[in-house]
This record gives sequence, C-alpha cells and structure tokens, in this order.
Amino acid sequence: MIKIKNSFILAIRQEKEKNCGSVEFQVFSFTDKIRRLTSHLELHKRDFLSQRGLRKILGKRQRLLDYLSNKNRVRYKKLIGQLGIRESKTR
Repeated sequence: MIKIKNSFILAIRQEKEKNCGSVEFQVFSFTDKIRRLTSHLELHKRDFLSQRGLRKILGKRQRLLDYLSNKNRVRYKKLIGQLGIRESKTR
C-alpha cells in the first residue's frame, strides 16, 4: 500500500475548516475512501454493492482530477505526487 506523507495529510485536514470544497481536499477524501473500500473488498470479494460504490467514487475522483489537470497543471502534478496516484491516460 502506498504511504501518504503525514505532513500533507495534516495540511489537508487543517485546511478542512477553511476550504473543504477545494479540489485537493475532495480528491484526498475520495482517495481515503477508495483505500478503505479496497481493503474491505480484499476480505469480502463478493460484496458487489461495495464494488459498485468503489467504481462510482473512482469515477468522481477521476473527473475531479481531469478538471484540475485542465485548469492548473502544476497543482495537479503536485497533488498526484503527494497522494501517490498514477497520472491518468489522455483521451
């Protein structure tokens, strides 16, 4: 499992009170949910409703990352580097 830098997590959580609607915070929270659901599905392989929920969250996160990539490429690169996310394929 990829480790997230602790300082980044603390910075995002402190920002929560100030700006919980930022793209970075939303991507962070989706990534946290994705990691929790992935570990759940490793134990419960036939939990199809959780699989569907995981696919929905993955799609939401991908749309946010596409938006950020189009608006501000520097912030996008910094965010995926800090979260350990692979860069999406261009369409």
